This record gives sequence, structure tokens and C-alpha cells, in this order.
Amino acid sequence: MQLELSAEDAAFRDEMRTFFTTQVPQEIRDAVAARRELTKEQVVESQRILNEHGLAVPHWPTEWGGRDWTELQRHIWNEELQRANVPIPLAFNASMIGPVLAQFGSQEQKEKFLPKTASLEIWWSQGFSEPDAGSDLASLRTTAVRDGDHFVVNGQKTWTTLGQYGDWIFMLVRTDPEVKKQAGISMLLIDMTTPRVTVRPIELIDGGHEVNEVWFEDVRVPAENLVGELNSGWTQAKFLLGNERVGVAPVGSTKRVLAQAKEWAGDQLSDPMVAARFAELENELLALELTALRVVAHSSDGEPHPASSVLKLKGTELQQAVSELVVDLAGPASLASGAGDESELPEWTRRATPVYLNLRKASIYGGSNEIQRQIISRTILGL
Repeated sequence: MQLELSAEDAAFRDEMRTFFTTQVPQEIRDAVAARRELTKEQVVESQRILNEHGLAVPHWPTEWGGRDWTELQRHIWNEELQRANVPIPLAFNASMIGPVLAQFGSQEQKEKFLPKTASLEIWWSQGFSEPDAGSDLASLRTTAVRDGDHFVVNGQKTWTTLGQYGDWIFMLVRTDPEVKKQAGISMLLIDMTTPRVTVRPIELIDGGHEVNEVWFEDVRVPAENLVGELNSGWTQAKFLLGNERVGVAPVGSTKRVLAQAKEWAGDQLSDPMVAARFAELENELLALELTALRVVAHSSDGEPHPASSVLKLKGTELQQAVSELVVDLAGPASLASGAGDESELPEWTRRATPVYLNLRKASIYGGSNEIQRQIISRTILGL
């Protein structure tokens, strides 16, 4: 089954394809294709190029840099961007706090933050998870107590992805401990250069430094940095997580890696079992793509469709399945993850295991897949 585009949408697709393959530096696109970790400078350079041409945040309101595109055009933009090995605009900026501020922020907050958020002049970090509040996010303990024109924040956040680069962090904090736990949460915006904010690295199983823990000790935050009404943070969190789950089904990049894997497989494709694995994954990716189209078509009112949980669940499972396939294709060479560029082994074999290990996180972040199954059972199946 193939999607047939109108002449107008086909021309739009060609426009996106030409831009992404000619305007974003080849060095950056090669790094994405090789599944290397990008530097901060590469991420910023890529997003600023997109933003200068109005292509960084097309789903935002037009007054803040968005484009008046159809849902299908947004899907095409996303697919072609991933197909061309262009880094996806930083999710914390483009898909998380940007839409939240556009929806819930004050006019002053929008004017102060949204332009710099789109251009990555501000690199945002996400302060949600805590040591005892991961999937059960409503159990968070970081507190914010009002003191005159400020809130005083104390607590700890963990698994703060790329927090070592963060300029600002959007935080969920407990502002009323006496009510139902979901009802006593607020969202604050905190400058990470504020005194007594401490970022400490966490080394991952693949040896990389991608996540951090962040400590707050009597950190004073201007009350004007409260997003929306006091104790309304749970509503904003659900809105943000719904958008995040739509974005964590990277159909385009998973399709691209699977196509690369076919090239890497070589003679192994003659094995019926290997060929069958490819065919099954291709079919499931097509089904996921069609589901993604249905979700975005029903999310145009600004509220993510409940089926975004299906995208998160299946999308991350397929990401992991493709990464496992690549490890199997690499065979013993996949154990050479520590070998440097001087190794005679192909780079894809040396990257196979680190990528596989890193993607174990995919079924946990954005709400664990176990939680997504509960959401699906309640909101879609009515169980």
C-alpha cells in the first residue's frame, strides 16, 4: 500500500527534499547517517538553518514562526527531513516547551522565549523525572514555595537529557502538598545559571554522557516565570507529553536505518530468515506510518489524539527491533564498539552495539510503554 500525493503535495515534497539535501551541511548529515552522537554546535547550526527558512517549527502558531500547512504537509516535512539525515529540531524546544508556551504562556513569556526557542538561542532542558517519580510523574517531590515575588525551589531532577548544554529548564514542581498530588503541581521556567543549580553527569551503559541529574538548593525563581495558573502544571504536562509521544515515533529515521541495514546485510539477505525479518519490519513500519497520519489528522485542534500512545508504544518497539537487527547483521564485529577510527571494521558495525544499548531507553522515556498500554486500555479500548 502506498500513499498517493496530489500534484501540489508532490511538489511540496520535492521542495522539502531539495532544501534538506542542499542547504544543511553534508558533514552534519553524514554524522546522522552514521548514527554518531552530534555535537551541540552541529545541532544548533542545523536548527538555525531550518529556522532562518521557516522550517524549524512549522507546527507552531504562524505568529511565532509556524507555517499554515496541512497536516499532510507537516508529515511530509518530517518524513523528508529524516530521510535526508537532517537532525530533527531539538525536541525540548520545538515539540515540548514551545507548544506549551504558545498554548499556556503569558504574552510576555511568548515574546521573551518563543523566538529564541525556535532559533535555539536558548537551549531548553526538561525537568520532569525524579529518582522516585519517573512513570509515576505525579509523585514528584521537588518543591516551590512562594516568597514575595519569587518561588524558592528545592529538590532533584534526574535523566535530564543533554542538560549539560541547557540554558533554561522547564520544571514541574510541587506548589501545594495538601491536595491530590496531580492538583498541586505547577510549571516553572528556570535559568540554569541561577545560583545553586547544579548539573551532574550520569554515564550511560553505552559509555556516553547524554543524561544528567540536576539539583536545586534554595534556588530563587521570579514568580513571573510561572507558566499559566498556580497548580495548573499537570494540565500542561499532559499536553506536553501528548505532543512528545507523537514525536517519539520516528517513522522516517527508522525506515532510513532499515534501508541502510539492507545495504549492510549484503549476502545475508539470501537467508530466508533474514529476509523475513526485513519484510516484517517494513510492513509494521508502513502500518505505523498510516497510524501516525490518522493521529495528526485528529490533533489539529491542539489536543493530541489518545492514539499518540500507540505511536509511542509501537514506534519505540520498532526502533529497538531495527537496532537489534543491525547488531545481528554485524555479528562478532558489533563487539568492537570501543575501536577507534583506525579500525578496519566498517563504522556501522562499531556503532551497532552503542546504538542498540542507547535505544533501550526508548521504551521508558516519554512515559514508559507499560504506562502507554494502560492509557490505551482506558482511553481507546474502554477497559
